[in-house]
Amino acid sequence: MEHFDQAAMADFLRRRREALQPHDVGLPKGARRRATGLRREEVAVLAGMSTDYLARLEQQRGPRPSEQLLAALARALRLSLDERDHLFRLAGHGVPVRVRREEHVSPGLMRVLDRLEDTPAQVISDLAETLVQNRLATALLGDETRYTGMARSGFYRWFTDPRARGRYAQAGHALQSRTHVAGLRAALSRGGDDPRLVAMVDDLRRRSEEFRELWELHEVAVQVGRRKTLLHPEVGPLDLDCQVLFTENQAQALLVFTATPGSEDHEKLQLLNVLAHGRISA
Repeated sequence: MEHFDQAAMADFLRRRREALQPHDVGLPKGARRRATGLRREEVAVLAGMSTDYLARLEQQRGPRPSEQLLAALARALRLSLDERDHLFRLAGHGVPVRVRREEHVSPGLMRVLDRLEDTPAQVISDLAETLVQNRLATALLGDETRYTGMARSGFYRWFTDPRARGRYAQAGHALQSRTHVAGLRAALSRGGDDPRLVAMVDDLRRRSEEFRELWELHEVAVQVGRRKTLLHPEVGPLDLDCQVLFTENQAQALLVFTATPGSEDHEKLQLLNVLAHGRISA
């Protein structure tokens, strides 16, 4: 175990919080904001932890945070990779190995995501692992960040979990299957030495006849934006355009779902937004 520099970690967390402004993370400025930067409760919500726990960390009273909590704080504070590594060292943890498939969401993608309040958007890895969703994307697609193991990959769930297809119209299933297999092969081509990826392909070939047949086609393609028909249990079918913004190395992508203004689908998205707001305030 490396040295836990509690005082330096507390100072670093506080200074990074104070350096952020509400608009940096997609929050309104609000009234009567006396202190500079974000409030503790705002960072706590972004990181998925209690305000009291964050306060104890900043006041040198908390226990050494786990790697999982540090990763959540790094994302909430929009830290760069260098800053994230510094935080891990201060907390006495080994620095996460930097690989091409990076769990830490690109700060650039996060800044764009923060500003998308009225349209569903989420960041995924090249293995279709959902890394972060905005509120409306969760309302549209469900919480896709809750999965563990191979099931974190949307590619994997599509061929192994019947529920994964429930949000998509039957007419689009065949194309979605081919798109997923081609995307998985593209990921394998770029990072074939990743044992996690090799194991996923082997498992899918064993478990799914559909996957085996499509894999033999040897199609290779990175997912690009296209129109999709999604099925929602409350608002019904929605025809949405899916736009994709990649990081430079294509390891992560921001998916943005939009509807034609004035259309019935646009009205359904607005209704979904109202429903999602109601659940948060309830």
